[in-house]
This record gives sequence, structure tokens and C-alpha cells, in this order.
Amino acid sequence: MNYLEEYKKWLESPEFDEETKKELLEIKGNEKEIEDRFYQELEFGTAGLRGVIGAGTNRMNKYTVGKATQGLANYIVEQGVQDKGVAISYDSRKMSKEFSKLTALILNANGIKTYLFENLRPVPELSYAVRELGCTAGVMITASHNPPKYNGYKVYWDDGAQIVAPRDKDIIAKVRAVESYSEIKEISEEEAKNKGLFNIIGTEMDDKYLSVLKSSILNPEIMKEQGKDLKVVYTPLHGTGNTVVERLLTELGIKNLYVVPEQKDPDGNFPTVDYPNPEDKKAFKLALELAKKVDADVVLATDPDADRLGIYAKDKATGEYKTYTGNMSALLIAEYRISEMKKKGILPEKGMIITTIVSSNLTSAIAQEYGLKEFDVLTGFKNIGSVMKAEEEKQDGYKYVFGFEESYGCLIGDYARDKDGIAAVMALVEAACYYKTQGITLWDQMQNIYKKYGYYKETQVSIVKEGAEGAQMIKDMMTKTRNKDIEKIGDYKVLTFKDIDRDIVKNMTTGEISKTGLGKSNVLYYELEENAWCCVRPSGTEPKIKLYMGVKGMTEQDANEKLEKLKEAMVKVVEE
Repeated sequence: MNYLEEYKKWLESPEFDEETKKELLEIKGNEKEIEDRFYQELEFGTAGLRGVIGAGTNRMNKYTVGKATQGLANYIVEQGVQDKGVAISYDSRKMSKEFSKLTALILNANGIKTYLFENLRPVPELSYAVRELGCTAGVMITASHNPPKYNGYKVYWDDGAQIVAPRDKDIIAKVRAVESYSEIKEISEEEAKNKGLFNIIGTEMDDKYLSVLKSSILNPEIMKEQGKDLKVVYTPLHGTGNTVVERLLTELGIKNLYVVPEQKDPDGNFPTVDYPNPEDKKAFKLALELAKKVDADVVLATDPDADRLGIYAKDKATGEYKTYTGNMSALLIAEYRISEMKKKGILPEKGMIITTIVSSNLTSAIAQEYGLKEFDVLTGFKNIGSVMKAEEEKQDGYKYVFGFEESYGCLIGDYARDKDGIAAVMALVEAACYYKTQGITLWDQMQNIYKKYGYYKETQVSIVKEGAEGAQMIKDMMTKTRNKDIEKIGDYKVLTFKDIDRDIVKNMTTGEISKTGLGKSNVLYYELEENAWCCVRPSGTEPKIKLYMGVKGMTEQDANEKLEKLKEAMVKVVEE
């Protein structure tokens, strides 16, 4: 698209309001800014929309959100499922409340019933609500853990999972078919209510959701007993988490819960953090200060939409708080829950654990130990949800036990179909109570897991390339890496190379070619000797190319050294 022509159209067309035009007049003459706002349409991809808030085709605003919603509405009406309705939630970001109400009213204008949460709520509660209300779809207004200037729009289907192929492509096609903003239908809230189309969800959904979570506790008595002494620091990082976490942990018997006061209330400016991401150590600054003050056992943080959880646990030997990666926290929960389920005789005979191809190989060791079937899927929790649905629909399918991805997200039960940071908080606190009865901390238990299975360590590197020029650079880096015949990365021989976009698996020893069995995705995967691996893919939501890698060492130091060398080698492969 010609960005200057599009800019001019937005300034002159009666389709756009005066406030939008005023914002655009302020950047008149700033060609770089105009180009960035108008060089493309904000793409409605497989994860929905995500972008910087502001006026323009490449921004999150009421027009781009409206177009996405009209396209979704056209698809729902075409499927004939408008009467089942759509559940809508939102997080604490700027414009989230406005975008959620706009979404509801556009769907209502198309004759589609909506259930809008009365106030902000976490992603996992939306996923649960879609299933509980029997909705045909769900929409979550969130940009997850992105910086404050972003917002986004995630679409869920009737199973409570984000949309997957082929439905995602069909919805995308409907969104793209909306050529003009004048095609977006309108209705007043009053008329929508009178027609029974606009409905509000209150705290009754919290009650149901929290009841389901509490029923999945494996040792409620231990939690009540040890909860008198365990000290927990929690921060929602100005997001949705504390709409339910404080209530949940208090009801389960945690007496010493300290919510970081400066970060307790929802605030889309995220004033105390640069980046509201529990993967970022800097986001824990205030929580760790409070933890040291109250001598906390465990420190927990959820991102703004509360689907991800970050954790620090106290090492009693040194008095230090130790950070966990997403792999570590998820697999700590997995080992606790699966071992306890086995002990209690409630582990399914045909149980499964589902993870992504960029997550830890420690998963395989745990699956083998407990006789679980492991499913590896592409990045994105929707792909975990897809396997859950497929196995559920089989007469003799595998029963879901646990699922996670390395990006700090897991799901402990089949009540929802997206990662659940609220349930992860609960599960980690329960595990901390349980291990307290054995005289050990969560950090001690993590070391026990490594001693039992081996020192599996993982990391990732993001190479950021912003704007139109950056997007092309990322594309070129992927193409160049894809076409290299790589036999060795660092000290490791490449055993297998997978080009998932081309559905190719190449055995580097025999040259034999087979298929990946995975959906099409721009991902390159290198299986290395000695249980090591590397993976490269462009981010689907941010202007970066992501490199993932993992190793297995004899000791922690051995694993850390191997990982550092592999990281350096992999960056060279991609950048040279």
C-alpha cells in the first residue's frame, strides 16, 4: 500500500473521526512515522491482532479492531452459530476496556449475543468461561507481556483454545475481505440490551472458575497446615492477576500472603516496570525487595493477562532468591503433580504430557519415568489445546495430565484450553507447602529433579529488528539459515535438521528425508548429539528473530558452560 496516500485518506475521509485526524495532523511532515503507521495493515494473524496503540492502518485503534470484529462476525454468522454467543474479557492495558465494549457492540450489531466481563479478568478465566457458557467463540483484549504502548486482540473458539488451522485461515480471510471501515456495523448499547444481545458476566464466573481450580489441589490438608507458616510474595505487575489470586490463596489457607502494594492495582502505564514480563528479572525488583523484608519462601509474578508465571524461590543454604526459567517452574509443577497422582492412584493409565518443540528435553525424561505419552507441538498454547481436543474426541484417546510451553505458561487440568498463570501460582504454592513437610524448599526440590534426571538447561536469544526494514532483515536471516547445510553447531554434530515450513526432516547421517508431522510454520530445528538442540523462528507478535537452545550436563556448571558455548555458536550461524 502507498503509505502517503493512505495517510491522506485517513485525514480527509468522513469515515474517520476528528480525534483520529487531530492525532495524525500532529505527525504531518514526519515521513518515517507516517510510513510506520501506514506501510501495511495491522495483520490479523493466527494469534489475532497485536500492535502499538494509535491512529493508522498499522496500529491498534477502534477502526482496526472494528474491522477484525466485523470479519469475525461475518464468519460466525456464516457458520450459523451466532446464537451461542461470544465471551469477551480484557486486561489492564490502555484502551482495553474501550476495545472490549466496541467488540461486543459490533458483534451485537451483527445479531451475535455477547457476554462481556464486568471488569478486567485473566485470560484463563475467559478460556474457562467460553466452555462454561457454551459460547461459539471468545475474544481477549490483551497484548500479554508486551511494553505499555501495545495492545492486542486474541480470538478463541468453542473449545476455549485460540483458533487453529484451518479455522484461523478462514477467519483471517473474512477479516481481509472487509475492505472499508464503513462496512463495520453499529448498534447502541441500549438497543443491544433490549434485544438480549449485550450481557454482562459478574463475579459468579469467578466463583465457578476458582471452585474448579480448588478441586484440582492434590493435598488440601497439607496446604492448610503448612499455609500457616509459608510466606508468599505475589505481584500481578499492574495486571489482572489479583482479581482472583489473593482470594484463591487466602481461601486455600495461605496466611502470610504479601501482594506488592505498588503493583497491586491495574494500570496500563505499568509505572513501576519497563516491561511487564515475568520473564524479565527487572520486573521482580519490588517483589524481591519485599521478599527480603518479610523473609518470603517464594516470590511469584504474573503478566498483565495472567497466563504466564515467573518465580523466584529462596535457597535456604545461601539466603539468596533463585530465579526459575519457564521450563524449570513448569517441570517442577509437573514432577510434583504427576508423582503425587501416581502415589494416590489417580494418574491415568493412558496419560499424556504435551509441550512445544522449543521446550526442555527434561519433559521426555519425566514422561518416561511415569509412563506418559509425550506430544510435541509447534510454539503456541493453542497447539497444545488442539491435541487435547483431538485426543478427547477419540474413543480411546490419551487423557490430559499436564501441558506447558517454555514461555512461562502451563495448564494443570482440562477445564480450560490456554495457559493459566493463576492455577500455576496455586500449584507452586501447594508444592511449596508439600515440600515444607519434608524439610526442603522449592529450590532444594529443583536440585533434586536435576540429580534424578540430569542437568537439563535451556536459554533463548532474541535478535530485534524493528520496522519495515527490520521485517525484511528477519526474513532474509531465516532464508539464509534455511539454505545452509549445517553439519555442526559449536561442539555438537547435527543429527537431524527439521525445516517445518517445508515439512522436511533430514537425517544428517544417512541423508534420509521424511516428514515432520507438524503444521506449516516458519521454524528451523536442529537435533544435536548428547541431548542438545537448537531452534530458530521469527516471533509471531514482535519484531524479532528468536533462537532457542538446550543442553544436558553432568553437573550444573557443566550444563551452564555447554549452554553458553552453544548460544554463541548458534548466534554466529544465524548472523553470518
